[in-house]
Order: sequence, then C-alpha cells, then structure tokens
Amino acid sequence: MSSLLNIGTRALLANQVALSTTGHNVANANTVGYSRQSAVLQQVPGQYTGGGYIGSGVTVSTIERAHNEFLTRQAGLAQSVSAMDSTRADRLAALEDIFKGGASGLGASVSDMLNAFTDVASAPGDISARNVVLTRADEMASRFRNAQSQLDDLQRGVNAQLGDAVTSINSMAQRVAALNLQIARTTGGGQSPNDLLDQRDQLMRQLGQQVQVTTVDAGDGTLSVFVGSQALVLGTTAATMSLTIGDNGTRQLAMTRGTLTTPLDEATLGGGEVAGLLRFQNSDLVAARDSLGRMALAISSELNAQNQLGLDLDGHAGAAIFRAIAIPDASASTANTGNATLGASVSNASALVPSSYQVSFGSAGAIEVTRLSDGKRSSFSGPLPLQIDGLTFELNAGTPAAGDSFVIKPYANAAGSMAMAMTSPREIAAASPVEARPAAANTGSVSVASLAATSNHANQGATVTLTFAADGSYSVSGTGTGNPTGQPYVAGQPIAFNGWSLTLSGTPKAGDVITVQAATPGYSKLGAGNAGALAGLRDKAMFDGASMVDGYAGLMAQIGVRSQSAQYAADVSGSIAANLETERANGAGVNLDEEAAKLLQYQQAYQASAKMIQIAQTVFDSLLHGMA
Repeated sequence: MSSLLNIGTRALLANQVALSTTGHNVANANTVGYSRQSAVLQQVPGQYTGGGYIGSGVTVSTIERAHNEFLTRQAGLAQSVSAMDSTRADRLAALEDIFKGGASGLGASVSDMLNAFTDVASAPGDISARNVVLTRADEMASRFRNAQSQLDDLQRGVNAQLGDAVTSINSMAQRVAALNLQIARTTGGGQSPNDLLDQRDQLMRQLGQQVQVTTVDAGDGTLSVFVGSQALVLGTTAATMSLTIGDNGTRQLAMTRGTLTTPLDEATLGGGEVAGLLRFQNSDLVAARDSLGRMALAISSELNAQNQLGLDLDGHAGAAIFRAIAIPDASASTANTGNATLGASVSNASALVPSSYQVSFGSAGAIEVTRLSDGKRSSFSGPLPLQIDGLTFELNAGTPAAGDSFVIKPYANAAGSMAMAMTSPREIAAASPVEARPAAANTGSVSVASLAATSNHANQGATVTLTFAADGSYSVSGTGTGNPTGQPYVAGQPIAFNGWSLTLSGTPKAGDVITVQAATPGYSKLGAGNAGALAGLRDKAMFDGASMVDGYAGLMAQIGVRSQSAQYAADVSGSIAANLETERANGAGVNLDEEAAKLLQYQQAYQASAKMIQIAQTVFDSLLHGMA
C-alpha cells in the first residue's frame, strides 16, 4: 500500500513542479532575455522482488533551460557588427547633411566669388563690382566657418556618445562580474540557476551592442569576457574601460586592470557601437575635416597670393583678401625626450593632400614622414626643413632626439579660421604690375589678350620686347629673358618671362613689336590683368587634379560614397543579425500555444496522481476496516 502511495505522491509533486515551470514560462513570455524552461522528469529506479522490478514512480531531475550556445554566440557577434555598421551609417548621414549642394551650398559660394572677379575685369574702376567681390568673398568665408562649426558640433556629439558608451560598458562589466559570483555560488549543488544565466546572457547581448566581446567558460559557473585580446571580466573581477588619445592623434579605447592601462587597437574591436563611433571619428570625420580645411587653406592662399601680385585702384601693391590661416604647431608624443617644436607652412597650395602627418626622428638625423590618411611613408636624410605634399615642415625651436615623434594636423580646424582681411573695395588689385603695348607701327592683327603677374620676380619690371619675323616666330630681348630667338608663335599660348604671363591673339606680321614693361602711372585704374588672373583661378587644378570650383563637388562625392557604402553594409549586417536572432529566439523563446497545451497535459497528470493517492487511501482504509 505504501508503494502505491509513494508513487502517487512522487507523481503529484513532479507534476506540480512541471505545472509551476510551465506557469513560470507563461508569466515571462514577454520578458526580454528570458529562455524557456522545462522540467526534466526521470523515473525512480524500481525495487527488486521475486517477480521482477516494481516501479517506484517519477522524480524531477532538473529544470532545463532552452539554450543553444552556438546560436547565442553567432547572434551576439552578428548584432555587434550590425550595431557598428548602423551607428557609422547614422553618423555619416549626419555628416552628409552638412555638405549640401545647390545655391546654398559651399561650392556655389566659391563659384560666385570667383565669377564676381569677371565683372571687375570688365570694369576695373567700377566700385559696385568690387563691392560684390568683397560680399561674395565674405559669404564664402562665412560658409566655411559654418561648416566647420557643424563639424565641431558633430564631433562633440560623437564624444558624448563615446563617453556614455564607455560608462555603460563599465557598468555592465561590473554586473557580469557580480552575476558570475552569484552563479558560481549557486551551482555548487550541480544545478544551473537558469534565471541568473538568462540575466547574464541578456547582459552579454547588451554589452555586445556597445563593443564586440568573446567569452570563455571557466567551468566553475563564471564567464570570462574579452574585448580584443584583453580581458574585460575575469571571474568575479572587472577591468575598467576608458578613452585615450593615441600617438597618431586618434581616439582609442584603453583598458585598465590594476595599475596597468593597455590601449586597444581599433582594428581588434570587431563590432559594437563604440567601434562604429571610433571609425567614424578617426576616419570619416577626420577626412571631412581635412578636405574642408584643405579647401579653405588652398583657396585663401591662392587668392591672397594672386591679389598681392597686382596693383589696387590707388596704384599700391595688392594686399591679402583673407586673413592668413595659421597651421598649428605639431603635437609632440608624450614619450619624446628632445625639446623640439615643429611647425608647417604652405609651399604649394595646388599640391596639398587632405591628411595629417606623423614626423618621426631616427638616428643620425634621419626623418620619416607618414601620411596618416593612407599610411604612405617618406624617408629623408634630414635635417629640417623639408617639403612634402605642398607643405614645408620646419623646426621652430629646440632639438629633436632619436625616437621622438610629432603629429601635424594642418587642416583639422583651418576652415574655422577663414575670415576677411580686406575691407575696402579699392584694395582689390585688379591691375597687373606690368603692362603690354603693341607698337603703333604694327601692321598685323596681333593684340594683347591677357597679361598677369605669376610671381614676385626680381626682373618683373624690366622692359621686354617681342619682335616678330616674317615666318611668324618672334625674338625676345630684355633683362632676365636670356634673349631667345626664333620662338614659335601660337595664338592663345602663354608667353612667360620674369614672373609674368602674356597671352596674345591675332596674327602678327614681320616687324610687329609687343613691349612688356612696368605699369605706368594711372594704369592701375584701367588695367584688369590681375582681375582676370583671379577669375582664372576657378579653372586652376587645385584639388587632386580638380579645379578650384570643382573641389567641393569632389568633397561631396567622397562623403556620399562613404555614406552609401556604410548604409549598404548596415543593411546587410542588420539582415544577418535579425535572421540569427530570430533563429535563436525561436529555439529559446516561449510559445504560448505550446505552453497552454502543456498546462492541460500536466493538469491531467496532476489530477491522475491525486486520484492515485485517493485510491491508495481507500484501499488502506478498507484493509484497516476488515482487520477490525
């Protein structure tokens, strides 16, 4: 009788556990991170009798959690990559909004300003035309500063996001370490604390959204968490993440454990929002800053240089149109042992490359310059100064030591410094410091199409005479020319000597003469050669072969390609992550229809178990009554 009662009691208790577990599933059907649980029933070993083994009922061996380790890892990694791609794509979309096209764009202001010089070239004495040039130039400078301000705002937003992400990572790492301690303590009896494991898995998914992690099961219930090759969580202790500035000037993650701080290579992060933000900040945003700054520096340098080659309306040498944009001194590495300070200046505005540079000093004065945008290295025997990519690197003071390194960022903030230096329209140097005059006795149709200074040549004001022969060639005489003879004449082809460039049109005849000489008094009010040269800058190859007015279009295209590529990557990785998460959730999630069916199943089993106990009780009572 006791055997039947024991079997019924065990069955009742086992089915009660199964009902409770099913109810627990139903209650947590909408709990984020919850994994379905099920009671694993196991028969109790039978008791041997002469007639064989008599069953002893059922017991609950464990509560099992629906968990697929492989799918959990794969889904977590995919979500990290998706978070990185989507974060970078979102930031690039914001960056793309800064560089708009159309009439309100920066490119239109550059074109409008250069086109305004055409009106000055047509009427050099017209103050209204000159005022338009200053207005257009001021508008262009304002748009450069506005674009720089928006980039700075975007930078601050990214920095804030990175700071919040690092704080979140550190908080979650501490919580994982605390859960490791709880899990290790509660697994001593050989049973898994399923709810704690679910909490830890959910934390790992959230952590993976911030930075891609890998895990190692220590076998004692704890889980070690690694970022790259560094341990973020070891057993029940967690390291601390922080943001630092690397020697090349880029922001990077660092991990501190005890007194040791280790920088993490951005390439090892793999995924997560932090990786996306760092890639955007260290690559995409830097490229946009450098390209914008290069435009500002190149345009202001070229316009200033050309205006300073001419004569203003009062006959004075031209002044700068824009304020000079100073290139900041190089940042020295914290490991430097020398006391040198480095600077840079523009030597060729049309050869500038949008990049920062790392200058490293070796033994015997050797110098290596690394262009950080593409990693290209150039070696020099030294000493400074040296020229590379249109820049001159100079030693401002002190002496560098072997092993010292510096980072120069010529363009990062250049656009924000663009502003007008010229205030009076009379200061626009429309006239050239030289003038060309066809001789009165000329019989051909040769005439002066344009004449402009190209450099501050020592012999620029010396008189130069071009004399044409019957075959159409010409001879040159004058100081600094070398007096060449038999030069072929081609209409529209520039003739350059002594820092000026002359273009002729028409057909000369034998004996025709063109004389180039220093500008005469009053010529500054009539000449427009330098205004024509200023307007001609619009077509000068400045930005990787593109003209000055097309430089902005190239910048827009560069950012657009980056944005489009990032969005495509985000769409692909997002789709992969969604599919893997769906597959994981299908295996671990709660199906309410299935759980409802189990409730009925276990309810019937529970009722049958209760009936079994009732029958055992009735039989036992009958037996006692018969013995009375």
